[in-house]
Amino acid sequence: MSVPQHVAIIMDGNGRWAERRGQARTAGHRRGVEAVRAAVESAGELGVKYLTLFAFSSENWRRPQQEVNDLMGLLKFFIRRDLAELHRENIKIRVIGDKASLKADILSLLTEAEELTKANTAMQLIIAFNYGGRDEIARAARRLAARVSQGDLNAEDIREEDIGASLDTAGIPDPDLLIRTSGEQRISNFLLWQAAYAEFVFLPCLWPDFDRKAFEEALDIYQCRNRRFGKTASQGLALGT
Repeated sequence: MSVPQHVAIIMDGNGRWAERRGQARTAGHRRGVEAVRAAVESAGELGVKYLTLFAFSSENWRRPQQEVNDLMGLLKFFIRRDLAELHRENIKIRVIGDKASLKADILSLLTEAEELTKANTAMQLIIAFNYGGRDEIARAARRLAARVSQGDLNAEDIREEDIGASLDTAGIPDPDLLIRTSGEQRISNFLLWQAAYAEFVFLPCLWPDFDRKAFEEALDIYQCRNRRFGKTASQGLALGT
């Protein structure tokens, strides 16, 4: 069985999960935190080396203020409750997204998580927070432009590799598999550059219901794909064989 090295997940459906049960959206987000714990555990057991979770997009700030406050509270709760356990499990945490505009208390927690686990080697948990794919590419472009302005780089010498090295995910392999829950079939400004050759799997289950069985279902679908990377079918890598 060929397990994808890097799995990225758009965790969608918390609000709808709660609304279908006549509960406040916050209840769905709380249940979603438990699904995060289960996904991290399943990824490690299944042999995934990199797991990227779309935790909070740069567009999510437009949601009602109370919901944003609840989400921030849940992030703090997750880190304070689970950081020690993740560290014991030898999991390295890395945060991607625009950190410059974050409030000091949130930034401090995220930095603490990265610093505590930076030497861990079992698996990398990448948390996309205050993240938007277009914003990430724009910030990478500004970094490259600054290097050109300083004379460290010629504009005509910029290659794809230079752009990749300027992204938040520098040093992380591109995702092999991108999963989205809730039945929606779009990537919502997530890993636009990195997902160029990812396999997409859209599952109907809402995120709070995402469990080991759903994870394995996505991997089973991935196994049946033929990843060609621009080559012919006979040259490509048939994962299901």
